[in-house]
Amino acid sequence: MSSLSATLNLLRPSLAPPPPSLRFCDVRNSASSYCTSRRLALFHLGSGTAITKENALEWVKNDKRRMLHVVYRVGDLDKTIKFYTECLGMKLLRRRDIPEEQYSNAFLGYGPEESNFVVELTYNYGVDKYNIGTGFGHFGIDVEDVSKSVELIKAKGGKVTREPGPAKGGSTIIASVEDPDGYTFELLERGPSPEPLCQVMLRVGDLDRAINFYKKAFGMELLRKRDYPEYKYTYALMGYGPEDKNPVLELTYNYGITDYDKGNGYAQIAIGTDDVYKSAEAIKLYGGKIVLEPGPLPGINTKITACLDPDGWKSVFVDNVDFMKELE
Repeated sequence: MSSLSATLNLLRPSLAPPPPSLRFCDVRNSASSYCTSRRLALFHLGSGTAITKENALEWVKNDKRRMLHVVYRVGDLDKTIKFYTECLGMKLLRRRDIPEEQYSNAFLGYGPEESNFVVELTYNYGVDKYNIGTGFGHFGIDVEDVSKSVELIKAKGGKVTREPGPAKGGSTIIASVEDPDGYTFELLERGPSPEPLCQVMLRVGDLDRAINFYKKAFGMELLRKRDYPEYKYTYALMGYGPEDKNPVLELTYNYGITDYDKGNGYAQIAIGTDDVYKSAEAIKLYGGKIVLEPGPLPGINTKITACLDPDGWKSVFVDNVDFMKELE
């Protein structure tokens, strides 16, 4: 076994080998040589100014960030690709099989990865079922006609879990469907959009804490926040621009629930950054936990860092220049 394979096997979670484009994982108990210390990370900041509490907010705000893709695990890659392309109208952008590492992955979406938010599906050889848990909520897709979309999905054998109708407490027509693995997609009737894959909804135990973290550490804007006491929940939309033109992170707090089972299906969101070292330092300053210290990955040299938010949801920051090189 090569030293690279040995390193990756040491770091790999038991059910979820990392995809080839972003070989990240939980390294809390790892002594891997590329998991640098905080001191080494600061050393690699180069000619730029190191992140401090005095300049962190300004740097994060000016960093060129966007949501790149959302990663999760599926039990049958061909079946899932068929559902996403035929029922949801996505395009298969690229696909990779890594037999020596026992997994395959596929990227699907409504536009090129260079400019659009997409899904990254991971299939681990021999694993045909995952626990989605209670913390993951849904993915959102903008459509022009929810009823027509639902009829198409039904005709293709898809499972509709909520028939078209107004959203609770609102007027937007929505419907919910499940993919073959049980992940929920919420269809929103909002007309043409440059980013049809528009939402990732996750549940959190303290909404104000989560909003504060994503504003300061991730540089996201609070786009809107609404409370529905009659339904006992509050949600906030966070993102890098107006929700009609950019994907958003929808954070939901259900009254009285402070912790959720995250399962082992949903993995993380990848976000582009101009500097993974500074991003990691800002995340530490504002209460995030770094689970992969910033640095280049063995073999492909893409610089990344991975972190957990205060609720334990993982995100990965990817160097913008390195990411574009991978797509060439």
